[in-house]
Amino acid sequence: MQFHKSFKHVLLFCLALLVTVSAHGQSKSAVKPTWPKQPIRIIVTFTPGGAPDILARVLAENWQQSLGVPVLVENKPGYGGNIGADLVAKSEPDGYTLLIGTVGIHAINGALYEKLSYDPVKDFTPISFLASTPNVLVVNKKLGVNNLHELIELAKAKPDQLTFGSSGVGTSLHMSGELFKEMAGVQIRHIPYKGRAQSLPDLLSGRISMLFDNLSSSLTLIKAGEVQALGVTTLKRSHAAPEIPTLAEQGLTGFEAVSWFSLMAPANLPPHIQKQLNQMVRHTLSNSEVKSRLLAGGLDPAPGSSKDLSKLIASEAAKWGRVVQQSGAKLE
Repeated sequence: MQFHKSFKHVLLFCLALLVTVSAHGQSKSAVKPTWPKQPIRIIVTFTPGGAPDILARVLAENWQQSLGVPVLVENKPGYGGNIGADLVAKSEPDGYTLLIGTVGIHAINGALYEKLSYDPVKDFTPISFLASTPNVLVVNKKLGVNNLHELIELAKAKPDQLTFGSSGVGTSLHMSGELFKEMAGVQIRHIPYKGRAQSLPDLLSGRISMLFDNLSSSLTLIKAGEVQALGVTTLKRSHAAPEIPTLAEQGLTGFEAVSWFSLMAPANLPPHIQKQLNQMVRHTLSNSEVKSRLLAGGLDPAPGSSKDLSKLIASEAAKWGRVVQQSGAKLE
């Protein structure tokens, strides 16, 4: 009888232990991720329609479906990207405010501006490289030039009379123009805009002579014959428009100016959120449908590690710092 009582106690103890372990396992599996719990906003420092805006909306569309929280794109153009960059730099590092980083913000503005309200490197957490696109030199068709040689001849005959537009001071598009002036030995006046949406009407009407633009943004106009494309700013022709020659192959040997875009967050972002965001970028941009869509539009997606992005920013800052110094451009 004593044996049965002991066995009963042991059995009850084991059952209680099993219930406890099971409940603990269920509670662990039921734990929900701590991030995200509220809407995420992606800040774009240019007007809608350009390459950074396109990338932001691709990410937002895909993440909103997978995360179950709203992902909003906010355009904060102006001051060479500094307005939007400053906003993100001063935001809480909680993963809810992100930035589409650009070569202008992180590799040019530090050398171009005497004073910045943020540090282009120290005030941000790098997440991942997103994509790159060639810049393209397009001219008003009434200018009467059909190739780079004819444009350079015209510019030399009319110093300071021709104008080139860009999406803002300090952007890759602005620096493409400065590099072009230096290498071609011409004087062309720079006309900055808040974004391509403001510059295009002036190009089409002839108020400005030419425009350096992201190929991904100008491709539709080029193919429609509304503007004349004279050359892309990469060393190799673009797969999206192989018929457009490079500036380098037309006599400006070594000319290279690539617009690239990244995902950034405020400094001191928790490592687990940084890692999760990096994985999300890789997953989205590796999707075959998304990749094909971006490539067809002139954007080359290439997500990578945050360390690789930091190395790229350092090398690009050194390159464009030299261009800024040689051009003599300096802003308050």
